[in-house]
Amino acid sequence: MKILVCVSNVPDTTTKITFTNENTQFNTTGVQFVLNPYDEIALSRAIELAEGGKGTITVIHVGEISSEPTIRKALAIGADDAVRINAAPRDAYFVANQIATYARGKGFDLILTGRESIDYNGSQVAAMLGEFLDIPSISIVKELALDGQVVTAHREIEGGKEVVSVSVPVIVSCAEGVAEPKIPNMRGIMSARTKPLQVIEPVQTPKFLTFKKFSTPAPRGTVKLVSEAEIAELVNLLHTEAKVI
Repeated sequence: MKILVCVSNVPDTTTKITFTNENTQFNTTGVQFVLNPYDEIALSRAIELAEGGKGTITVIHVGEISSEPTIRKALAIGADDAVRINAAPRDAYFVANQIATYARGKGFDLILTGRESIDYNGSQVAAMLGEFLDIPSISIVKELALDGQVVTAHREIEGGKEVVSVSVPVIVSCAEGVAEPKIPNMRGIMSARTKPLQVIEPVQTPKFLTFKKFSTPAPRGTVKLVSEAEIAELVNLLHTEAKVI
């Protein structure tokens, strides 16, 4: 079983977000970057599926050299080797095309991604990979099992749960519940230093998307306290200001 896990390098959730160049670029100054939590879940499930010599795991990342500590963490968690596409990940289409170009013809049975990256929250890469590689993709999976050459995935849908079975090769985007994130131990951290990390140059990709401007959410308004005896005033505020009734 050959497994490819796609990983992203994202700002830590405690990061204070600011922008530069008239709000057209994310300000990376002083930002701590981490392995995308959903990708970490996908990687953890891959390790469980491959343990006991049942498979090999390659992690792939589209990013510049500054992201290599994140890749090394993925290796420390348990991946066998890694690939870095040497380019800034400008949008989901670009990222998916780079990964698909690398993966095409290499015989990967299972390609795992996180459900989304926690910075852009696009949830697009897995489906785009399926289109580029012309293989099935299953999105936002909560449970993932492998029996021989058949993958069974559980997804939450409106009003219930959907169970999908498909033969490999297949692409799966993983959500919380698929696996518990694994903490690298000292042995893993030491071995990650010598595991193979291949750097390849990107392929030309059409640019369909341009980010014109970023903005932060408006600050929250002040809290208004209404006495329990002023029911009419509460209803009025909910109707005229909160506009929820």
